[in-house]
Amino acid sequence: MCRLLQPFLLLVTISILFVNCRKKQWDEYYGRPEGLEPPIYQVLQSKGNFSTLLTCIDKAGYTNILGAAGYWTFFAPTDSAFQTYFKQNNISSVNDLDQEACRKIVTYCLVYNAFKKERIGDAQTISGWVANGAFKRRTANYTGVYDGANTTGKGIKVIASNRNGLTYYVDGDNNNKYIPYFTDNFIAAKALSAGDYNYFYPGINFTGFNVVDAIVTEKDIPAENGVIHVVNKVITALPSIDQYIAGKPEYSEFRKLFDKYLIQYAMNNTVTNNYRNVTGAADTVYTKVFNPSLAFALNNENFLKQQDNDGQGNTYTLFVPTNDAFNSYKNTVLLEHYNSLDEVPIGIIYDFINAHMWQTAVWPSKFNTTFNYLGEEARFDPNANVIDKRILSNGIFYGTNKVQEANVFSSVYGKAYLDPQYSMMTSLLNQELKFTISNIKQKYTIFLISNNALTAAGFTPDPLASNTPAFQWRYKPSNGGADVVGSSALVILLRLLNLHVIPGVDLTTLSGSGVAMSYGGEFVRYQNGSLFAAGNVDANTVAVSTASKTAKNGTAHYIDRILTYSTTTIGKHIEKLGGTDTTTSKFYYFWQYLKNMTGYNTGTGEILNVAAGTFYTVFIPNNDAILAAVNDGLLPGTGTIPNKPLFNPTSTADKDKVSRFIYYHMLNKKSVATDGMESGSFETLYKTNDGDPTYITVHNATPNAMTLTDNTKVRTANIILAPSNYLSNRCVIHLIDNYLKSE
Repeated sequence: MCRLLQPFLLLVTISILFVNCRKKQWDEYYGRPEGLEPPIYQVLQSKGNFSTLLTCIDKAGYTNILGAAGYWTFFAPTDSAFQTYFKQNNISSVNDLDQEACRKIVTYCLVYNAFKKERIGDAQTISGWVANGAFKRRTANYTGVYDGANTTGKGIKVIASNRNGLTYYVDGDNNNKYIPYFTDNFIAAKALSAGDYNYFYPGINFTGFNVVDAIVTEKDIPAENGVIHVVNKVITALPSIDQYIAGKPEYSEFRKLFDKYLIQYAMNNTVTNNYRNVTGAADTVYTKVFNPSLAFALNNENFLKQQDNDGQGNTYTLFVPTNDAFNSYKNTVLLEHYNSLDEVPIGIIYDFINAHMWQTAVWPSKFNTTFNYLGEEARFDPNANVIDKRILSNGIFYGTNKVQEANVFSSVYGKAYLDPQYSMMTSLLNQELKFTISNIKQKYTIFLISNNALTAAGFTPDPLASNTPAFQWRYKPSNGGADVVGSSALVILLRLLNLHVIPGVDLTTLSGSGVAMSYGGEFVRYQNGSLFAAGNVDANTVAVSTASKTAKNGTAHYIDRILTYSTTTIGKHIEKLGGTDTTTSKFYYFWQYLKNMTGYNTGTGEILNVAAGTFYTVFIPNNDAILAAVNDGLLPGTGTIPNKPLFNPTSTADKDKVSRFIYYHMLNKKSVATDGMESGSFETLYKTNDGDPTYITVHNATPNAMTLTDNTKVRTANIILAPSNYLSNRCVIHLIDNYLKSE
């Protein structure tokens, strides 16, 4: 019997030894290493001055989370910090804090992932760490479903948007709040100073590591499941921008714009099902959705979410005017031509709100260099205009005693944009020129054409003209021709529109007389309150200025009819100027040579080498100057005394003289007028026998005093002002007192 037991006992002994050996190896590999710090909860217990915080953790239900494995950063307020908090909030003890109050404290101080001070100022990106690029971290705190009201005022269950734009909600994202902190390396990297911090938290000493308005008194305490930073104040969950302004009646008028025009409540099936499963209630949950045309959703805690952690290094900024400031601007600017905001085009409301929104942090010292959603700097004095400043969970908030005066309202563009009588012109300006002429750092003059004036000229919006909104136009020519629709009508309208915008010049008055280049490169002329372009010359009409208004970047003149361009050829205009003899026209001799020039079409007025759609300037020597050119051998003459012009020579050499002379007096691809705006050496239409270009130097520094120097650098000519600045088809025609030599 004993012999039988011996092998068995030996086998048991070997098995026990084998198991013990394996367990030892397991413990050595997987067991808790010696010297490892306890978890966060136990570390706080061992410190002895966090009993109130530990009670909060217990009541919030986070004992197991902080007492077990994980990877957290915890900002821990001391018992003395809680005593100050209780006194400030008229609370006797931690027993007066319910579970939700404790949860807000614990979860908002609990940051995902463990960060020592040396790393918490760096941003985590998909491409790696960005040194000194972070001032916020995502916390375990989020709002979840809450009681709200829809646009009709009916009570509903609501969940906040967790994205901006059309994709306003993503399942599985709790929209966690961020906690802001300020480290010395971040402040230095952003060229900020302690003054930027103290602007929001006056009286708080910036130590190089502050969390909201608390000072980190002990940093980098290690724990098994993270890092603890001790703070000297209790930090409660900060509201989002949406939550903050909802509780501020002094900003209610601004907030009403969102509530009435820019918010919808969309049923959220996923959250509804989850809510019903957890609570047993039958309520439907709706997502509070901000209009996708806005820079951001005020309730989205995730910043732009262009990558997962972009909220670490940047944040939204919203400037909100008080009710008095908003109402004053609304009544004097936004409603100058409307009875109520209900009548205002929604685009105006978009622009007004977006002017107050920044997709970036606007620090107090950086107002002038940080640009909003419309590309404009913050136009506020940080000391005189900001009456309320907060760093919130998802952005920076400034309450102000004035509005952000957006360029689209304060520029010459705004004079059309804010007036429904000019909605057709506004829609055309929006195609190409909106942000050009609303730039208040550049000068412009605009001639405003009303809907009635455009309609009288044959232009009407027509949704049936095209499926493309920009092409929905119809033009009915006054001569009874076929209607022009769609993109073809738009081409005509945009050329006309460009005639009504003068860049670089503020014509404060149209009294006196002058000439100005329009945005399209064609010139318009004005005289004693009237103005005209080349087409008006053809039709013998003028537009009359009925009123003028000053904007930040120029003057808007209201005119009673449109300015039009000419479709007449340059040759036909010269024919008109040429008259019938020298007694009726100083242009006569030049015209006579032109009409007999090789390549000139007397029927159409087309000149060889002069292309339609190209800009030109024609300098026409007067009759005396032409006669001098004849006598100097530059143009063919009769050859008898007294020598007279020979307008229709027969020899090839004489024909070449005429072509060379006329082409040299025409600038190629350039229109200049006596506006004093543009001088320089400009190429002519004449090229030498070797194919080299020739030039005329235009001296035009002073209005109405243009002079010319030819290719020889010897001969000069002066503009004879009265008959000059004749407007042709993308061309200006001048009379000059001398002829010019090409070589």
